Amino acid sequence: MIEDNKKKPNPIDIHVGSRIRLRRNMLGMSQEKLGENLGITFQQIQKYEKGTNRVGASRLQAIASILGVPVAFFFEDAPGQEAVAGRGFAEDASMAFAVEFCGSPEGLQLNRAFVKIADAKVRRRIIDLVKSLSTDDAD
Repeated sequence: MIEDNKKKPNPIDIHVGSRIRLRRNMLGMSQEKLGENLGITFQQIQKYEKGTNRVGASRLQAIASILGVPVAFFFEDAPGQEAVAGRGFAEDASMAFAVEFCGSPEGLQLNRAFVKIADAKVRRRIIDLVKSLSTDDAD
């Protein structure tokens, strides 16, 4: 019964936090480094990223500036926003799995290594190889 009294994080706060984590990881930035830039502890960054603590407007603007994205980036594809027109850079709902993968440790490693391959033909052959190894024939 104690569990019922605990306040659960708002889905939007969880989404914003996950987008902060995604962008931070894409840049290879640690929670500690982001916290230093904001003048807060890495534990506070953890709470933001889990949605445990809500990010205030001025703090979110500072995070966006540090991470090099517009504030709207954190709300793209947010829960309850499916019917909103003009979603900017938001991913198609069918591509949500790709965003999740890109935010995973394996996805980040793969992406960082892949973009370092200078030869376009080699990149194309890697894509063909991965497609041939996958169980799904979809492009």
